Amino acid sequence: MNETGIENEIVELREEIEHHNDLYYQKNAPEISDFEFDRLLERLKELEAEHPELVTPDSPTQRVGGRAEGFESFTHKVPLMSLDNSYSIDELRAFDERCLKLADGRKLDYVAELKIDGLSVSLHYKNGVLVVGATRGDGTTGDNVTSNVKTIKTIPLTLGSDFPDEIEIRGEVFMARSVFESINAELEMQGEKLYANPRNFASGTLRQLDSSIVASRRLDMFPYDVWQGNQKPFASHWENFAWLEKQGFNVNPHRRLCGSIDDVIGFCDDILAERDALDYEIDGVVVKVNSTALQEEFGSTTKAPRWAIAYKYPAMQATTRLNGITVQVGRTGALTPVAELEPVLLAGTTVSRASLHNEDEIKRLGLRIGDHVNIEKSGEIIPQVLGVVESRRTGEEVEYEFPTVCPVCGWDAVRPEGEAVRRCTNPVCPAKIKARVGYFAMRKAMDIEGLGDVLVEQLVDRGHVQTVADLYDLDLATVAGLERMAEKSATKVLDQIEASKSRGLQRLLFGLDIRHVGERYAKILANHFRDIEKLKTASVEQLDDIPEIGLAVAESVFQWFRDEDNLEIVERLQAAGVKTEIDADAVANLDERFVGKTFVLTGKLEGFTRDEAARLIEQRGGRTASSVSKKTDFVVAGSDAGSKLTKAQSLGVAVIGEEEFVAMLGT
Repeated sequence: MNETGIENEIVELREEIEHHNDLYYQKNAPEISDFEFDRLLERLKELEAEHPELVTPDSPTQRVGGRAEGFESFTHKVPLMSLDNSYSIDELRAFDERCLKLADGRKLDYVAELKIDGLSVSLHYKNGVLVVGATRGDGTTGDNVTSNVKTIKTIPLTLGSDFPDEIEIRGEVFMARSVFESINAELEMQGEKLYANPRNFASGTLRQLDSSIVASRRLDMFPYDVWQGNQKPFASHWENFAWLEKQGFNVNPHRRLCGSIDDVIGFCDDILAERDALDYEIDGVVVKVNSTALQEEFGSTTKAPRWAIAYKYPAMQATTRLNGITVQVGRTGALTPVAELEPVLLAGTTVSRASLHNEDEIKRLGLRIGDHVNIEKSGEIIPQVLGVVESRRTGEEVEYEFPTVCPVCGWDAVRPEGEAVRRCTNPVCPAKIKARVGYFAMRKAMDIEGLGDVLVEQLVDRGHVQTVADLYDLDLATVAGLERMAEKSATKVLDQIEASKSRGLQRLLFGLDIRHVGERYAKILANHFRDIEKLKTASVEQLDDIPEIGLAVAESVFQWFRDEDNLEIVERLQAAGVKTEIDADAVANLDERFVGKTFVLTGKLEGFTRDEAARLIEQRGGRTASSVSKKTDFVVAGSDAGSKLTKAQSLGVAVIGEEEFVAMLGT
């Protein structure tokens, strides 16, 4: 393809990617799968790597980032000031009285918006292109974190329309609760250190020197202010939001134009009732005088503007006594400390335990048994210990020593250099066994209903189960002889264990708890090898060659099948009749014309949506990609096919129409 053709493809890809970004992040109406979107982005990255002279600052690839040596300081033209806080309705009314006095009879209305619990940033656009993103810092000087800010997909790299030569947008960067909980859940599954709360995690993320890490953590931003030089370009604060939405920003929908302080108070009450349902942390409501002219006239103190105030909700915090610290042992052997608290009512529930994450956190907090501690609960997140109330110490508190041996089996608990987690070294530690058996039985794995924590604990403690393979040797007398188990309930459990034998290779691979192999990778491996015997003998290179399986997963799978204990478990499962090959229905769907082949869909298909076509290809053992390369086997071209068809023809890739595609599908 000539230079002009490449440049045109790059432009088309950028437009298509930004179109899908807008549908996903602004309109909540995605048209393509995440996989298809990733393929578009990969193709653009590939072209720009080959033609670096065509890379522009507003390219979607600039959201991916790289490694930085450090951050330069950035001086704000207009300081990012703090807000005065109010903690009661009376203080809000006092703010209103001061504003009414300053307004001296002129009409006064307010804008009430959410106080996002994140970190403030300043975005600078020149000729509509984002050129600088900086943290608040001390209000006057912050850090230039432009490469990190560009990874936040809700921040436009270019403005939409009607923008001046230079404009500054101020907003609050945060991490959604759902994202935070997802990351912590994954870390917990891997036995790694958990993060304390979304705000601190977001703050630490934005200051990462490697912006590819920032990109992986899916930060978000709500804008709240617009500046042009040292002035505000709109007559009212409310107009900011309409303009920001027009530019493609993710503007928070929870805001209200209020004609009186009573309206403001009503908004505060409404949001308090919805607070726990929000997917992000807030700690109150920000109230601002709407008129820009009045804002300028009211001015500021040395610390804060006179025309705005933050109304802080009562903190979901409490003070209680630390009665002790227990240490839990997970299936990877990770030792996780838990604070045992004097029960206290917090956010409508009684809290008696709180996470302490790891031994470093205990040292950081300076905890002693018997201390009074402040704890916090936010939304659905596990309660956290915030700090010690040192003024309440009596001298009877006891220093806590983190164990260097496993509290369950007594073996050494080792903390590798550079890691935050200490792990039990006993390969047959009862705590590890219990956690692994519970994981094997979970619904997404072998789905053994009735095999809950209490039953697993008894089976392990009595020596009936040491590995997951032992489950298939259990008999009625053994299970019925456990506490709170009768013959009828024991029979049901054994029936479920028997039924689990037919779950198939994908679920088995997931349940075996091979490091890095979750649901998605288990499916890919199962479809590729079809039988665990073939997977056992695969080399790292063969595993790494599988689309979507990276080197880390390949090495982990290879090493798992080199372990004699793991191989013995597999052999015993096979001997017990556990299916270690792909499900028969899945095999029946596989078609050698599709297996291992890569398809690219382009143009409009009459009989399918793209997602439907992709699903049919994958069911038959093929895979779909979003861009054409020499590795593409087939391009399925519908009507109005564009540059992908042209590229396929130039590379000699087989092109089939919809009629031929339907014939291949056999449907």
